[in-house]
Amino acid sequence: MKNILCAFLLLTSIAMSAQTNKMMIRIAEIEIDSSYLQEYKDILQIESKASVSKEPGVIAIFPMYQQENSNQIRILEIYANKEAYENHIKSPQFLKYKTETIKMVKSLKLIEMKSIDPETMDEIFRKLHH
Repeated sequence: MKNILCAFLLLTSIAMSAQTNKMMIRIAEIEIDSSYLQEYKDILQIESKASVSKEPGVIAIFPMYQQENSNQIRILEIYANKEAYENHIKSPQFLKYKTETIKMVKSLKLIEMKSIDPETMDEIFRKLHH
């Protein structure tokens, strides 16, 4: 029984690592026109919450702003894979967000990222479920 449990845990760990390696991770660096800042934050909050709750492939859309310069927005985006990202940018909530905020954005830079330690990422997500 102990050997079966060990084998199961090993296979689960391998499967989770493979899944983590397929994830698409990005940081969006966005500068917002300060006259639209609160409106932008409100729209972004609605979009990020809807995307995470309605789209199974959207693992995280975590918006934040620089404490000393609040019109500098950063969004950590994590998708299960590239297909999940492609589905996300076609979703009604994303399209609404893009349409409503286009005049508010002064600059946008999308930075593709790769995890240095996918196993630790697995542990982070496991901790969130305890």
